[in-house]
Amino acid sequence: MKYCFDRIGIVHSCYKEKFAIPRQAGLVKHATASIELIAPYNHPDTVRGLDGFSHLWISFVFHQHVQKGWKNLVNPPRVEGQARYGVFATRSSFRPNPMGLSVVKLESIEYAVDTIFLQISGVDFLDKTPVLDIKPYISYSDSQENTRSGFITDIGEPEFQIIYSKQVRSEINLAKEKYPDIDLFIEELLHIDHRPHYMKNIKKSYNSRVYDYDLRWSMDKQTVYVQSLFEPRKRS
Repeated sequence: MKYCFDRIGIVHSCYKEKFAIPRQAGLVKHATASIELIAPYNHPDTVRGLDGFSHLWISFVFHQHVQKGWKNLVNPPRVEGQARYGVFATRSSFRPNPMGLSVVKLESIEYAVDTIFLQISGVDFLDKTPVLDIKPYISYSDSQENTRSGFITDIGEPEFQIIYSKQVRSEINLAKEKYPDIDLFIEELLHIDHRPHYMKNIKKSYNSRVYDYDLRWSMDKQTVYVQSLFEPRKRS
């Protein structure tokens, strides 16, 4: 049996490409986005009372993976060696139905002439992600005690020292005129390791589109060297 779902909104995210998006929501608290509700779901009545909640559950589509299929077994990128786990024991984006579920913080609700924007933070969404549903996070029932996290308990989040050049600090200060918290965002983003396990000993530079900028950095052991932050149109 097949089911069809309409998207109720679209995400406008600070992450413009998949690389460097955190593996879980909430890891980069200053990562921001907005959900634009689309007709006929953009009526003020659909969000009446929502501003009383601090966090939301967002159901969404891994839209860049829709045609890429799935497998029974997955090798999670943070797991050493070739250990494989069932797809339903992982949060792989390659799933029988490419749907995701994230908890994000609701910052505000903005009402425009023809639509509604939910301003959110702590996101792990790629730009233009289709949204299928929004539900309030309810702490008394959604927060559980005495939980187990399976093989995930053996995977730590290594933290990195971050070193900035004088040039990139100037570039960040300029960017703060448009995005006041972009320095906090970069600090949180690069404080965790985005690489699969097999790449952890490879020295190279990385590049990712965030907000309106190209962020470039390199990694060496437990240190991240931030090389540049510039708008793509400034490339020579």
